[in-house]
Amino acid sequence: GDRFEHQGKAQLQAIINAKTDGIDIVPVWNKSNREHSIIGTKPADTRAAADRAVKDMSWADPYYVDADHIQLGNVDGFLESSDFFTLDVADHIGERADAERVAEFINRYKKYCGSLLIEGIEEKLEITEQQLKAIAEKYLNAIIKAGELYRYIEKIKGAENFVTEVSMDEADSAQTPAEMFFILAAVAGEAIPAQTVAPKFTGSFHKGVDYIGDVAKFATEFEQDIAVINFAIKEFGLPANLKLSIHSGSDKFSIYGHINKALKKFNAGLHLKTAGTTWLEELIGLAVSGDEGLSISKKIYARAYDRFDELCEPYVTVVDIDRSKLILPEVVDNWSSEDYAAALRHDQSCNMYDVNFRKLLHLAYKVAAEMGHEYINTLEKFEDSIANEVIDNIYQKHIKPLFLE
Repeated sequence: GDRFEHQGKAQLQAIINAKTDGIDIVPVWNKSNREHSIIGTKPADTRAAADRAVKDMSWADPYYVDADHIQLGNVDGFLESSDFFTLDVADHIGERADAERVAEFINRYKKYCGSLLIEGIEEKLEITEQQLKAIAEKYLNAIIKAGELYRYIEKIKGAENFVTEVSMDEADSAQTPAEMFFILAAVAGEAIPAQTVAPKFTGSFHKGVDYIGDVAKFATEFEQDIAVINFAIKEFGLPANLKLSIHSGSDKFSIYGHINKALKKFNAGLHLKTAGTTWLEELIGLAVSGDEGLSISKKIYARAYDRFDELCEPYVTVVDIDRSKLILPEVVDNWSSEDYAAALRHDQSCNMYDVNFRKLLHLAYKVAAEMGHEYINTLEKFEDSIANEVIDNIYQKHIKPLFLE
């Protein structure tokens, strides 16, 4: 994620640092249709920024540009510039497919009814035909829609020219191992060569803050999903590099250790949608750069405070701000550079860290976008200061705990 498309070099430097440490990470630049609409940019701008960063940093390894949470209604604008497509099927979960299709699905996969042992899951899955029918009625139509979208993209791009992800993370509840297994069966049945799949996990993955929920339960679900994927690859002939994807993965520090452990246990890969907080690192970098940058950062907070409802509305399901605890702009206006950075930087051991301040600023990029050249020129003026924050955030706080520690 790079809201204003100025931090690609710094983001890539963090990936290069990881490569030096023996960790191979394929960067996927991401900007959603919603973010383009709010900022006034186009998918081609994200492609241009990614290509520019790759050239400037002499990056010779693979990289991608993601069309995030794509549906038939908005995919066309991303076709030319994207080579990674996140097929969002959540809106179709619960819609029943044609009865004949459901019956065909049940007939094809009822051989798995009974006790199903999956390596990596201690207890056998007990599957009944009634349960299989319920799963088909809940999920099959969503995967059929994903298949239609995949084939639409394939017809234009060519099958070998893009990576496909199937996303179910915005469902109402976490998928059980049995549901995951038959969802993957449906993905194979639709001939979708998915390389990543984004399930719904227990707990909340709110923007820019730590995981909220039962960490132990998440760890169990994560390991079970990896085990199911490994089994489904063999059973259904899905791509060998099919891996889990975690959306809104930025700053979920409390679960990174568990993810690290599971990846090593299963020798598995991971697709983590992170770096949406790069925009916040810009604000921190501006604040610590001195009076001019600090003034811009304070101005953005004051305007965001006054436009609370407007900024929260598009993110109502993934942001929970206690409005009564928001710091008054006149208080922030008297802060030093160190005060502003400490309140915003995601360091829960710091007494100054303020989670509601951070949450509101996470949504305030619309305010910065409306500042136009005033904001962009300041980004460019204090590029080095910002880059230090961006690199530290991605490499030290994300990559190291996920893959190295």
